[in-house]
Amino acid sequence: MRNMKRFIAAMLLLLTCSAHAGTGVDQMNTFLQEVRTLKAAFEQSVLDQDHESAARSQGMFYLKRPGYFRWDYSEPEDQMIVADGRQIWHLDPELEQASVQNQETALKGTPAMLLITGDPVENHFEVIDIGNRQGMGWVELIPRDQESQFTRILLAFTNNELRRMEMADKFGQITRFQFFDIECNIEFESNFFRYVPPEGLDIFRPD
Repeated sequence: MRNMKRFIAAMLLLLTCSAHAGTGVDQMNTFLQEVRTLKAAFEQSVLDQDHESAARSQGMFYLKRPGYFRWDYSEPEDQMIVADGRQIWHLDPELEQASVQNQETALKGTPAMLLITGDPVENHFEVIDIGNRQGMGWVELIPRDQESQFTRILLAFTNNELRRMEMADKFGQITRFQFFDIECNIEFESNFFRYVPPEGLDIFRPD
């Protein structure tokens, strides 16, 4: 479930499609105010405690606010994570199994909860604009919740889009995302964020 929460945590922090220039903090706030739906390709890498590469993956991410998102992993293997407004499903076709958890429970203590509730970011994070590096504007988020599994989150913006995100957790791992081919405020089919498990699928319910 730790890996699942790490994936979910990315929701809040994903992308901005603002047409207006501004600091990284400005762009993050604009995203929360203006983006209804979103589609983007992503590449993800995980570094272990020694900051050596432990895993790489890629796929597509979809978002519909409030409360819906979907990760479709295509490499190195197919996986899918879907939040349908009530539950979060994590499907592993290769293992022919899925886990399902109450959405509120799964998101508790993660940045993704802000996406659901619309709470001001400052209520849950110390927000620090750390200036420009590598041609990008960076923002640092420090969780106020002492029980959060994350120690800090870095966001990097350029041309009003979030191009990079790094999340450091209490176990010493760092998860990095890069986003591209971003589309905002598009329409999705009504059942796009719905998952119906087939008969015979092995389902794990941690709740």
